[in-house]
Amino acid sequence: MSASRSPAEDRPSGHQAVGPSKAIAVHSRAGDFVTLTKPRLNFLVLLTTAAAFSLGAGPGSLLIDLAHTLLGTFLVAGGAAALNQVWERKTDRLMRRTERRPMADRRLTVAAGTTFGFALTIVGAMELAYFINPLSATIALVTTVSYLLFYTPLKLRTSLSTLAGALPGALPAVIGWAAATNTLSIEAWVLFGIVFMWQMPHFLAIAWMYRDEYARAGMPLLPVIEPDGRSTGRQAVLYTAALIPLSLMPAGVGLATAWYLVGAIVLGAILMVLSLEFSVKRNVATARRLFFGSILYLPILWALLVFDHRSR
Repeated sequence: MSASRSPAEDRPSGHQAVGPSKAIAVHSRAGDFVTLTKPRLNFLVLLTTAAAFSLGAGPGSLLIDLAHTLLGTFLVAGGAAALNQVWERKTDRLMRRTERRPMADRRLTVAAGTTFGFALTIVGAMELAYFINPLSATIALVTTVSYLLFYTPLKLRTSLSTLAGALPGALPAVIGWAAATNTLSIEAWVLFGIVFMWQMPHFLAIAWMYRDEYARAGMPLLPVIEPDGRSTGRQAVLYTAALIPLSLMPAGVGLATAWYLVGAIVLGAILMVLSLEFSVKRNVATARRLFFGSILYLPILWALLVFDHRSR
C-alpha cells in the first residue's frame, strides 16, 4: 500500500528470515498510517468529546459507554484527517510544516490513503451507531462531510474558510453530549459555541506564524491577504471577547456553579491579555504565546467545568 518499496520487499519469498530493512519498512508504513490520523490534533477532539459526555452522563452511565464514544469519535476523526491529507497532498508539498506528511511525501499512494480514511470513518460511525446511538453517529458523519466538502475546498478560495473550519471543529462537543443523552438540547449547543469561538484566536495565531507558507501554497488566509496583521490581531481580540461570555453560559443552563464562573473569567482574562499582546505587536513570538495559551485554555476550562459539575 506504500508508494515506495524497500529492497527487502523485492526479494523472492521463501523461508528466509525477515531482514532489518523489511522490518523497518513495515514499521515505517504503520507509522505513516498512524500519522494520517493526526493523533496530536485529535487529542483535543477526544478531550472535548469526553468532557461533553461527562457533563451529559447520568448516574446510570457506564465507563464502557465513554470508551465506545471515544473510540468511535477517534476513528471518524482519524478517517477525516486521512481523507483531508489525500485531498491536500499537493498543497502540503508546498509548505515546510506539512511537506513530510505521508501523502505529500508520496510514501503512501492515493488509493491507500483514501481506502484507509473511508474505512476508519465507516467503522467509527458503526461503532457509535451500534454501541451508543444513531444520533451520535450521524453527527460524527456530518462533522466529516462538513470538514471535507465545506472547509477543505474553501481553504484555497477565501479567508472565511477559518469560520467554516470551526464548524466541524466544534461538533465533537455535540457528539459527546448526544452520546450521553441521545438529545441535542441547549447544553450541547452551549458547549459547541465555546469550542467554535475558541478556535478562532487559536487558528489566527497559527495562520500568522505560518503566513509565508500559506501564501506559497495559495491559501488566502487573513494574514496572507492583509500582511500588516492589523485585521488578524483585531479579530483575535474580538473573537476572544466573544468567547468570554460564551464560556460563562454553562452556569446559565445548569451545568455549572459560581465556582466555575470564577475560573472561566480568570482563564478568559489570560487569553485576552495574550490576544491583545499579539494584536499590538503582531510578531511570531506573541502569536506563539497566543497559540500555546489557547492550547492550555481549553483542557483547563473543561477540567474546571467537569469538576464543578460532578462535585455539586
